[in-house]
Amino acid sequence: MTHAITIGDRCITDGSDAYVIAEIGHNHGGHVEKAAELIRMAAESGAHAAKLQKRDNKALFTKAMYDEPYTGRNSFGATYGMHREAVEFGADEYRQLAALSADLGIDFFATAFDLPSVDFLAELGVPAIKIASGDLTNTPLLSYAAKTGIPLIVSSGGATMDEVRRAVDTVAPLTDQLALLQCTAAYPATPDLLNLRVISTYREAFPDVVVGLSGHDIESESSVIAYTLGARIIEKHVTMDRTLPGSDHHFSLEAGHLRELMTGLDRTRRALGSPDKQQLPVEAAAMRKMSKKLVAARDLSAGEVLTFEDIAIKSPGDGLRPYFIDEIVGRPLLSPLATDDAIQLSLLG
Repeated sequence: MTHAITIGDRCITDGSDAYVIAEIGHNHGGHVEKAAELIRMAAESGAHAAKLQKRDNKALFTKAMYDEPYTGRNSFGATYGMHREAVEFGADEYRQLAALSADLGIDFFATAFDLPSVDFLAELGVPAIKIASGDLTNTPLLSYAAKTGIPLIVSSGGATMDEVRRAVDTVAPLTDQLALLQCTAAYPATPDLLNLRVISTYREAFPDVVVGLSGHDIESESSVIAYTLGARIIEKHVTMDRTLPGSDHHFSLEAGHLRELMTGLDRTRRALGSPDKQQLPVEAAAMRKMSKKLVAARDLSAGEVLTFEDIAIKSPGDGLRPYFIDEIVGRPLLSPLATDDAIQLSLLG
C-alpha cells in the first residue's frame, strides 16, 4: 500500500507524524484580527496548518435560503445570507492571512464550497483544498477541484460507503493527491458516534489514499486512537474561547487542548515505533540479568555424554539459550566443566 500525499513541504505517509489542521472555520466572527490570532495560536501550539472556509454566498444558496431569517446567539446577521456574508473574507484578507501563515511556518488553506471558491483558492496558491462532508456527493465540485492539481482533503460525514466510493472514483483518475477523512456530522460528536474503525475500512478499500479524521468531538483521545488505526491527517476546530457566540466554538479546541493533542500524537507515534520485533540495546542489561543460560548442573568430566540431569538453567543470560537443550543432550564433552560453568557448543563433540 502506498498511502501518500504532499501538502506544502510535508509528505504525509504511514510512517510520518499526523498532519494536524487547525480548523478556524468562521470562529473569527468576520474579524481578520481574530483570524490572525487563531493562526498564531495554532502555530504556537504546533499545528501544521490553519484552515478557513470559502464560499461564494450569492451563488451558493437559493434566494429563499439566503433571505431566510437567522436570529439567535450564534447569528452574525438578520438573515442566513447576511450572516454568511458577515463571516466571509475576500482576497485582501486571505492574502494577509496567507502571508502571516508563511511567516509563522504554518500551511494555510481553506474549504471550497463552490466552483468560484476553487478558482479563488487556486489563484491564491494554497497548498491544499478541503472539500466538506456536505459536498462529498457533489461530483462536479470534486472533479473541478481535482483538475487544479492541488491536493484534495475530502471529509465524509453523513455519507454511505457507496457515496464515498463514488467520490474517490471521481477524484482518483484526475489526481493521486487525495486524502479521505472519516467524519461524523454531529456538533459535537460524542464518542459513540465517531466510528473510528471506519479508518481501517477506508485504508483497506482505498490503498492509495491517505486516511484521516475530521473530529467534532470536544476531546483529543479520539485523534490519538485514530492515529493508531492509521489516520495521518487530523482536523480539529480551534477557538480562543469555547464560550464565545458562534455555532462551532463549543466543540472547538482552545490553545491548551490543541497543545495536548499535539503532545499526545507525538507520544503515540513514538510509542508505536517499529513493526520489527527485535531486542533493543536498552534491553540488553535487563535481559542479561533476567534471562537464562545452560550451565553444568555438577562437575563434569571430559568424555561424559550429557543428559538432562547434567544441565541446569540459570541466570545471568550471557550464554547458550535454554532452547538449545535438546540439541546438546546426548553429545559428549570435549573438556571438563565445573558446576555452573557455561555450556558452549564448541565444547561438545
